[in-house]
Amino acid sequence: MARLFIVSNRVSVPTGAARRAGGLEVALKATLNRRDVTWFGWSGGVKPKAEVETKTLRSGNTTYIVTDLSEEDYQEYYSGFANRVLWPILHYRLDLAEFSRRDLSGYIRVNEQFADELSKVLKPDDIIWVHDYHYIPLARALRLRGHANRIGFFLHIPMPPPDILTALSHHEKLIPALAEYDLVGFQTHADSANFSRYLAAECGFPNQWPAPRAGRTQGMRVGVFPVGIATEEFRKRAAGAADSDLVQRIRATIPGVLMIGVDRLDYTKGITHRLEGFEHFLRAHEEWRGHVTFLQITPQSRDDLPEYIDMKHRIDGLAGEINARYGDVSWLPVRYINRTYSRLALAGFYRLARAALVTPLRDGMNLVAKEYVAAQDEEDPGVLILSRFAGAATELKAALLVNPYDAESVGTAIARALAMPLAERRSRHAELFSALKENDIENWGERFIAELVAGADGAPVPSLSAPPKALSTG
Repeated sequence: MARLFIVSNRVSVPTGAARRAGGLEVALKATLNRRDVTWFGWSGGVKPKAEVETKTLRSGNTTYIVTDLSEEDYQEYYSGFANRVLWPILHYRLDLAEFSRRDLSGYIRVNEQFADELSKVLKPDDIIWVHDYHYIPLARALRLRGHANRIGFFLHIPMPPPDILTALSHHEKLIPALAEYDLVGFQTHADSANFSRYLAAECGFPNQWPAPRAGRTQGMRVGVFPVGIATEEFRKRAAGAADSDLVQRIRATIPGVLMIGVDRLDYTKGITHRLEGFEHFLRAHEEWRGHVTFLQITPQSRDDLPEYIDMKHRIDGLAGEINARYGDVSWLPVRYINRTYSRLALAGFYRLARAALVTPLRDGMNLVAKEYVAAQDEEDPGVLILSRFAGAATELKAALLVNPYDAESVGTAIARALAMPLAERRSRHAELFSALKENDIENWGERFIAELVAGADGAPVPSLSAPPKALSTG
């Protein structure tokens, strides 16, 4: 039976210590439980070059192969090209990209090194599923080493249109490398269309994908595979967490109703814009002052990068200004928290909140929006306020969709959400919950793998569960 290799930048190696599961681990949970999987990637360790090593561990039916980065590789591949070039450009932020030829060389070098490590353990019939922007050229590196395996790629973040992609220095050497994959998957049809337009404009593929190469039965295909959540599991978790001591303590200290926002610290999340929208609401609706509290939970990330340090200072300052301007001794309008909570605790917070502000400036999907919907009490649900620039907006059309750049429209949506009649809240929630059920995470991995292997050697590898209606556009 063919083995499945999953490749990602970070690998969730079991350590025995309590920790919060990462988003990729949650998305892959069903696949990891069903299949004999080898998960390969960076160990998270940064060491002097002479001490870099690759380790193999086994837990349950999953093998973990993790390799360290040298200090130079970390600075050029991860901190440099991945996070200061690809991340901002793929999120439409050309103004924040800081290109360096050295960093691009480091990015290519690390992909080559990872291809070398994979080559040591790959067999001809292994299936390889590569995740995210850290590994765009990995398939090309593997092909150059003679591997004709089925290799798929899934981009968890947005794919911008050609006029933004072409602003990436040396884009013509990097983006076309995705054609070495057998299947390239995206979160939304817009992302898929943007990539197709790039191939047509820059690579001359207006009507068909590249012809099959030696040892491969077909060319690259493009598909849409939006990531979901374990809807029923999260609903039950939220219902149980609603009566926890922590949630009860929060409820006791909130005068009136609670609104919530949960995002890691990143400029793509639009947290300063969100706070400005909340301030606009407070300014326009004096009747709500003292009766609504906005809880913004923002764990810090990449706090060694200057732009993230500056962003934290701006958010700290804005939250403080709002509290100083509108708060009093018995009420602070904003509670801004820089720490991580467990998914169980967050589920309880979501269920308590009358509204959620999920307003990224650009997002691949955004699972906070989906978790908030799943957490609601269907008899008395809260209201989701969602950015139209989040990938989730293509599915969650019954949310209050807003332009996050427009503080007035965000403020208006907050007022509408808090005043919304129960009947409308129930109707919207029922539609949103139905959308979650249609794209549950349970079969996400199997759907991608089934599409990846379809047609290989003339016959598809059978899926371990019946996939839902195909979303592939290839």
